[in-house]
Amino acid sequence: MNDYTMKVQEELRFWKRKMIKRAGLISRTSKSAQKKVNGLIPEKVHIIMTEGIKNMVKATLAGSNITTKKGRKSALSLYERDELFKEKLSTFRKTAVIEGAGTGAGGILLGLADFPLLLSIKMKFLFEAAAVYGFDTDVYEERLFLLHVFQLAFSSGETRKETLSIIENWEVQKHLIADMDWRDFQQGYRDHIDLVKMFQLIPGFGAIVGAFANYNLLDQLGETAMNAYRLRLLQPI
Repeated sequence: MNDYTMKVQEELRFWKRKMIKRAGLISRTSKSAQKKVNGLIPEKVHIIMTEGIKNMVKATLAGSNITTKKGRKSALSLYERDELFKEKLSTFRKTAVIEGAGTGAGGILLGLADFPLLLSIKMKFLFEAAAVYGFDTDVYEERLFLLHVFQLAFSSGETRKETLSIIENWEVQKHLIADMDWRDFQQGYRDHIDLVKMFQLIPGFGAIVGAFANYNLLDQLGETAMNAYRLRLLQPI
C-alpha cells in the first residue's frame, strides 16, 4: 500500500464519521420545522412535486449520459484520478457560480429557473465524476449509484446513514434496489436547499446569495462524490 492510498483511507475514515455525526441543534430544529411544513402540504401536491423532480432528474440523466465521454482510464492511479476530478470540480463550480449569480440577480422569475439549471449542472458533474473514476454510466446500476451519491450529499439524519451504508456495500446493494425512493429523494433535496434558495429570490441581494450557495452546493457534492468513488476503488475485490 503506497503513502497516497494510506492518506486517502484516513480521509475516508474522517469523512464517514462526519457523514454519520448527529446534526446540531439548529439543524435539528430546522428539520423539525420543515417536517411540520411538509405535513401541512396536501398529499396531492407531494405527489405532483415527486413526479416533477423524478421526471426532471431522469431527463437530465439521459442528456448527461449522452454528452459524457466514457472510458475506464485504467492506466490512471488513484492520485491521478483525484487530481483530474478536482480539475473537473473547479470547472463545474465556476459554472454553478455564474449561473447562481445570473439567476439570483433577476429576482423571482429567474430565481425560480435556478432550480432545474443547477440540478442539471450537478447531474452532469456526477457523470463526469463517474468517468474520471472509471465507471461506465451506460450501465443502469452506475446511474443508480450516481443518484445515491446525490442523495447522500443532500440529505440528513437517518436517510444519510442509510444511504452511506448502501454506498459502502454497493456490490451487494445494487442487486436489491430496483429504483430510487423518489419521494424521499425530492423531499430531502428540497429541505436541504429551500432556505438559502428563498433568499436568492430577492433582487440584487439574490445574486450574492446565488453565487455563494451554488459554490458551496457544488463543493458539498464534490466531496461526497470523490469519497464515494474512492470507497469503491479501494474496496477489496
